Amino acid sequence: MMKTILGILSLSVMLSCSTAVKENAAQPDIMETNKKNLGSLMALYPKPMTVVGAEVEGKVNWLVVGHTGVIGHDRILVSMSKSHYTNQGIKKSKRLSVNLVSREMLPKADYAGSVSGATVDKSEVFAYHIGEYGTPVIDASPLTMECEVADIYETDGFDNFICAVVNTYAASDVLDGDGKLDYTRLKPVLFEFPTYSYLATGEVIGKCLNLDRQPGMCAKEPMTADGIVRLSKIEVYPQYLGEYMKYAAEVGEISLRTEPGVLTMYAVGEKENPCKVTILETYASRGAYEKHIASEHFRKYKQATQHMVKSLVLADQTPLNPANKLNNFMQ
Repeated sequence: MMKTILGILSLSVMLSCSTAVKENAAQPDIMETNKKNLGSLMALYPKPMTVVGAEVEGKVNWLVVGHTGVIGHDRILVSMSKSHYTNQGIKKSKRLSVNLVSREMLPKADYAGSVSGATVDKSEVFAYHIGEYGTPVIDASPLTMECEVADIYETDGFDNFICAVVNTYAASDVLDGDGKLDYTRLKPVLFEFPTYSYLATGEVIGKCLNLDRQPGMCAKEPMTADGIVRLSKIEVYPQYLGEYMKYAAEVGEISLRTEPGVLTMYAVGEKENPCKVTILETYASRGAYEKHIASEHFRKYKQATQHMVKSLVLADQTPLNPANKLNNFMQ
């Protein structure tokens, strides 16, 4: 009798364990998250806005293209709807130019993207010259790549041109001292397809593989109604100028990097009298400013430089055009 009872109990335990395993398999552990599932939405935006140049039926044509990509280190992909007039010229010549868009050329680029070359002659929208590979290169574009079409990969409704870069032309003012591209100077316009909006490139927030030694810029708070725009006018005793600038550079760098409410610290010195320094300071709110002056790095700067400053004037300003703002710069 006892053996029978033990056998039944053992079988019950085995069945309950078996059921639990089966239920876990059917209901896998899903991590809870506050993210919303948007389905199969393609959301790899924003992308650099480009103007593609090509010759169609013996005439130069321009087309705005927002879907480009990188394939390895020697190929790019330019994705264009099959309905575009420009495609036929590219398929015939197997060449095109990819021109990055600057803010200055944005109005013309916007127009080029609003009309079709099949009905409108767009050859004179931009001043251009023919590059060494035979493609039209926009003079105002800060950077242009002449490309050879290596292959065409077709998807539903799109011709995807896989291109080898033959020549790259860059304006002198977007190169650094070593003649290399400096994207903080280039600042290409970005395009966000879902809302058809143009965006500006952001600031450098850190160096890749070096963030443990050089932390990047913190995320910034938006300007509120009680935000502060101020010109701090400082005159430094000549004998302390070099030492003062070291302290000023340090507090500016730390403040911008670590304080979300410090939006701008841009310092300039007069050419005729370097001892007269003006700093454009922008704070997201009154609270952000109060937090800044209570910070350890600001108090260190204030105590160390108090005897170096001959005069100090804090002049709050009213922006005439709030849209024209300078963000996250320190000099």
